[in-house]
Amino acid sequence: MITNLTKNDLINFEKRIADTFNEARIKAPVHLYSNNEEQMVEVFKDINRHDWVFCSWRSHYQCLLKGVPENELFNKIYKGSSISLSFPEYKIFSSGIVGGSVPIAVGTALSIKLKGKQEKVHCFMGDMTSETGIAHECIKYSKNYNLPIRFIIEDNEVSVCTDTRKTWGTDLLTYENVNDPMIVYYKYKNTYPHAGAGTRVQF
Repeated sequence: MITNLTKNDLINFEKRIADTFNEARIKAPVHLYSNNEEQMVEVFKDINRHDWVFCSWRSHYQCLLKGVPENELFNKIYKGSSISLSFPEYKIFSSGIVGGSVPIAVGTALSIKLKGKQEKVHCFMGDMTSETGIAHECIKYSKNYNLPIRFIIEDNEVSVCTDTRKTWGTDLLTYENVNDPMIVYYKYKNTYPHAGAGTRVQF
């Protein structure tokens, strides 16, 4: 465990971002988490300071739990970087491209194995991303070569506003209910919209 942050600490930070965004003081999109604080705290119990974390455009909680100071994170979001937060000194990177960070995470894990290091990689993705070709190929490659990587699939059941299961014509997603040490899968319902904080903001 890297930090002593609690569920309420995470909630309060997202509320601070939401309030600032709704006051039209953040002049770029924000992507907020909610209702998955307990799962995130649990996931980070297995992430060490020297490990690598890769995320998508929704990564405020990962940054906080990886040890990025709250005010440093807030200032970067305030300046418009919510969708692409990266802090190399804390070994955390995110990408606004769907699946964009997944192959980079796998490449990092391969490098760690080839160099014989003890670090691990933790790659976060949403439910729709987990159904894409790039995710399937990366997970298969990582399993076959026994790379030091873990994939955390966060299922809020939608991609933007599109129902993931209806899109693929299935009631069960590929990695749902899968017992695999390389896969962490959890469901949650985000109370915030895909982007923004629920209030029409005119800049």
